Amino acid sequence: MDSIKRYLKFVKPYRLQIIGTIIIGIIKFAIPLLIPLLIKYVIDDIIGNEALSQSDKTGTLLMVMAVMIVLFVIARPPIEYYRQYFAQWVASKILYDIRDKLFTHIQKLSFRFYANTRTGEVISRVINDVEQTKTFVVTGLMNLWLDVATILIAVVIMMNMDVSLTIVSLLLFPFYAFSVKYFFGNLRKLTRARSQALAEVQGYLHERVQGMAVVKSFAIEDYEQTQFDEQNRNFLAKAIDHTKWNAKAFAVVNTITDISPLLVIGYSGYQVIQGDISLGVMMAFVAYIDRLYGPLRRLVNSSTTLTQSIASMDRVFELIDEKYDIDDSPEAIECQNVKGHIQFEEVSFSYNENEPPVLKEITLDVTAGETIALVGMSGGGKSSLVGLIPRFYDVNEGRLLLDGTDIRSFKVRSLRDKIGMVLQDNILFSESVKTNILLGKPGATEEEVIEAAKAANAHEFIMNLPEGYDTKVGERGVKLSGGQKQRIAIARIFLKNPPILVLDEATSALDLESEHLIQEALEKLAKDRTTFIVAHRLSTITHADRIILIEHGEISEAGSHEELMKKQGNYYKLFQVQQLEN
Repeated sequence: MDSIKRYLKFVKPYRLQIIGTIIIGIIKFAIPLLIPLLIKYVIDDIIGNEALSQSDKTGTLLMVMAVMIVLFVIARPPIEYYRQYFAQWVASKILYDIRDKLFTHIQKLSFRFYANTRTGEVISRVINDVEQTKTFVVTGLMNLWLDVATILIAVVIMMNMDVSLTIVSLLLFPFYAFSVKYFFGNLRKLTRARSQALAEVQGYLHERVQGMAVVKSFAIEDYEQTQFDEQNRNFLAKAIDHTKWNAKAFAVVNTITDISPLLVIGYSGYQVIQGDISLGVMMAFVAYIDRLYGPLRRLVNSSTTLTQSIASMDRVFELIDEKYDIDDSPEAIECQNVKGHIQFEEVSFSYNENEPPVLKEITLDVTAGETIALVGMSGGGKSSLVGLIPRFYDVNEGRLLLDGTDIRSFKVRSLRDKIGMVLQDNILFSESVKTNILLGKPGATEEEVIEAAKAANAHEFIMNLPEGYDTKVGERGVKLSGGQKQRIAIARIFLKNPPILVLDEATSALDLESEHLIQEALEKLAKDRTTFIVAHRLSTITHADRIILIEHGEISEAGSHEELMKKQGNYYKLFQVQQLEN
């Protein structure tokens, strides 16, 4: 029940509203409990009262019914409205707080977590599982207590009418309690398995929708249908296991609640025949049985939904408990007044503890304002090296210094604020061009945005878009060409104006015109900044102050283009091969 305790911390700020909602609810549920008493009164005190004339009986009946109509038609509706409104308001506020915390949390989770977790599964926990916990608030913290209160009020009224008949009414309560405990004990595990299977379906579906172009280009729709059927069948199996156990629970529990009215009708009928109770009391008890076991049936339903809710809580807190690989130390300081002097001191790094290192004892001293190009075959460790600078990952051994200070001493966000990155596949959000550029500096003016776009050679094509800077670019920038996306990504770096720049394959896979425009913008951007360029095409980095050849996670050659060409080592060979290919 640790999940419930943790969940109650989110509930605590709204405890007064919950108590108020419960009080309103008790009034709402107490009013219908007058109906059986009304039946008894009408039968025994009006219809069966020989002392009253027919007109007196009619007048008394009309007066009583007028009071009841006022109570049910005028008083009860606003009570019902506010009970429903406050219950949903509180639940929605709690869910808002949980999702808010989860979004903050998932933004801090490392690249390692996202490399090992499907996006769809994360979304499923933030949306589906959090929504499932709403039942705990509305049912577990409100309706459950209202049903218990309804049962207690009904029992007190019944005891005042006839003790022995009340005991008969409650005879099956222990069997009911035992069956609920037995059947719903296993339901939490089955519910968690079902939720996990659903999350897997959602994760698979999310990936395939994003990669639909690949599915269509390879004409593998039939194969993908088979794969999806397998995922879907797994969810179906878990759902049926859950449904079977649930159905058994309902069959047993509802049988118990159905037997009780039969016992009451039989025993109260016998008492009426014996003259021990009046017909009105019997009719009131039969009516109260429905009021008594109606909440019990709701409690059974609540047990099911609450079990599902608690299983979802478990999954939500599993996500919340994911540890941060990269986190600020208690003594972390703001990263300010950056000059851009970066030093790698015998840095080794691997993505997982049990894997061989992708970088081995790298030592590199980069002066402020210097442009460093990292080259080498794919898988050599170039992108891994630049990924350490903004602390997407932390080094396993050695140190990485910025202006003489270990970067682990800085607050992560303040460090990343001083670094601008342009990648091979820059992500654009499905909003406007302007919004995407503003990611570089959210508070920038329109003039600053346009200036940044001009510097990135993007202004001209943006103005030719249907709505200019207000044009929606579609999911991941699907409405734009590769070159256009790159220029918008460069524009937001111009707007950010960071002292350190990382260009990771920023011009690969582009047409010649786009490459020229982007190369021109990048050279302008790199001026007076410490710049790291990861490049496949060596012709694009000949201007760099130093070129570092990385092979198998180690620096094998370093120097200017001219120096490395004179050396006629592996860089020279790579350059010659590319020139021949061109």
